[in-house]
Amino acid sequence: MQKDLSDYRKVYKKSELLEEQVPENPMQLFQTWFYEVDSQDSVDEANAMSISTVGLDGFPKTRVVLLKKYTHEGFIFYTNYDSEKGKAIAANPNVCISFFWPGSERQVIVKGTAEKVPYNMSDGYFESRPHGSQLGALVSQQSSVIANRSVLENELGVLEEQFKGKEVPRPPHWGGYIVKPISIEFWQGRPNRLHDRIRYTLEESLDWKIERLAP
Repeated sequence: MQKDLSDYRKVYKKSELLEEQVPENPMQLFQTWFYEVDSQDSVDEANAMSISTVGLDGFPKTRVVLLKKYTHEGFIFYTNYDSEKGKAIAANPNVCISFFWPGSERQVIVKGTAEKVPYNMSDGYFESRPHGSQLGALVSQQSSVIANRSVLENELGVLEEQFKGKEVPRPPHWGGYIVKPISIEFWQGRPNRLHDRIRYTLEESLDWKIERLAP
């Protein structure tokens, strides 16, 4: 089975990204881009991002998670600390996260280090989740092998009875990470594949060096 995709073509022409237009701090530009993308009716889950880690087997792996908060320090998401990605981060906290917003012809690529957020922050977010999602965090031993879906559904049924009308405690193996960037690249599609690529790199002075990369 094969399919030739060489004739797939797209002309990028919706916007531009020039050095004189960008702020000194990349998080300000990220906020501007995110607001613009999120305001488009056609965008579904603008906060969806890919995170790449290097696994215990030495192979990189990328999966999609949801950005739940961003600050001047970095990007925050939540997961199971005992999952494949959690174990990978524990062994090697250097990660890459990326956002792809095709409707705006934009990408953002972030290299940084991941570290756990404070317990009270994870508690606060867990309490804000729907009751079913809280129970799901208790049910799933993320990334472990299970016999079939019935295992999950049966365990969920037990917990639904156990916590009926009660608060669900955050499991200690579930919580947040913040990815603190050392570089952030903003990619804007342009005609003739001469795309705009502006990279911010964090220097020892904690200032950001701004450079243009060839497409």
